[in-house]
Amino acid sequence: MSDAPPPSTAWYSGVTRAMWLVLAIASAGWIFDVYEGQIFNLTRNHMLGDILGQPADSPEVKRYGDFFLAVFLAGGTVGGLGFGYLSDRFGRRPIMVVTILMYSLFSGLTGFATELWQVAVLRFLVATGVGGEWAVAASLVSEVFPTKARAHASAIFHASSVLGTWLAAIVAMQVQNSWRLAYLIGVLPALLILWIRSSVKETEQWQHRKELENAPPMGYVPDLVSHPTWRRHAIFGVALAAVGLGTFWAITVAGQDLARQRLIADGVSPAEATTRAQFAYGIVQTAGGGLGLLAFGPLAARFGRRMTFIVFQALAFAIVPIACFVPQSYPQLLALLPVFGFLTLGVHAGYAIYFPELFPTHLRSTGASLCFNGGRLLAVPILLLSGFLKARPEVDLRWAMTGLAGLFLVGILVVVPLPETRNESLPE
Repeated sequence: MSDAPPPSTAWYSGVTRAMWLVLAIASAGWIFDVYEGQIFNLTRNHMLGDILGQPADSPEVKRYGDFFLAVFLAGGTVGGLGFGYLSDRFGRRPIMVVTILMYSLFSGLTGFATELWQVAVLRFLVATGVGGEWAVAASLVSEVFPTKARAHASAIFHASSVLGTWLAAIVAMQVQNSWRLAYLIGVLPALLILWIRSSVKETEQWQHRKELENAPPMGYVPDLVSHPTWRRHAIFGVALAAVGLGTFWAITVAGQDLARQRLIADGVSPAEATTRAQFAYGIVQTAGGGLGLLAFGPLAARFGRRMTFIVFQALAFAIVPIACFVPQSYPQLLALLPVFGFLTLGVHAGYAIYFPELFPTHLRSTGASLCFNGGRLLAVPILLLSGFLKARPEVDLRWAMTGLAGLFLVGILVVVPLPETRNESLPE
């Protein structure tokens, strides 16, 4: 009988130092990616109030706030689709460099904006880099990690977004009315490019597929459209992402507005209510959301991708009216916000896990990007509807959020026709 110890069954057994390094770099890019999106959410009232010359809580500021979020989603769609294709065509490493450079540069320039059209153009350009970076990084992590570790690593990658939200919240609370400084800080991710160029190599799967003879070109979009399996995965993947991204910007982010409304109802001044609401959303709720993102990976590895999506979305549908109507004080709401964040945000880790598993190597970044960023585009009318409802004085914010929560039920329906990919190798 052999005295050798039994092989380890831990998901991280066999994960090399080089794999961890790729995860760290991909996560760092995603952290600042999320910072660029969240810093607008947290500073938009001060920014738009200054540019419009109106109070930060005026209906006009709220209307333009959701309009620019819609611009951001549209820009993410364009960048995601374009850079996703370029990543399949020219490799993960060089396109990741380009996307990070884009969102860093245009975030810094936002600090000098003085007109609404400048904000619109710059937010669109920031979003092109943000949308592209996610698709490249998600494909990179999926291709580098072995099958048994893929769900866990991808969940960690997406969960690192919490650090981006925390960073944005801390910066927003520190700069207060000096919102321009928050965007100048957004230039710092450009330093990641030096780390990427010195540490990241192209994935073996991409290199191998690139060298095959008599095979469709890398990033060959007609193959995605004409192949019935890949086309079906793309259609339902886009719909699944649209639900998640629409509910994120319409419901999850509204946790900040919910907290501010509760504080003002409790007699807190508007200025103090804004700062405390930033803390409630950016720190407390986001902590719960981070735990949800981390939990999604192990649950998906244990129970399957589809079942985990279904359960998370069903519970998200239930928690929204509870968070809206049950708390009768700010401390009570503060206690519920982590659960609210866990259930409404946690499902997003599934996109980084699941979408790269639905497509072959030569279409992986293109397909994953199409799902995630096509979902951004479909989320735009959801966001516009959300802004319209919330800006109307006769519509209670709580009822608007509860009505929009019905989208989670749509998410359950669209995930059912998709395949289960647990314990499956990535398609070649």
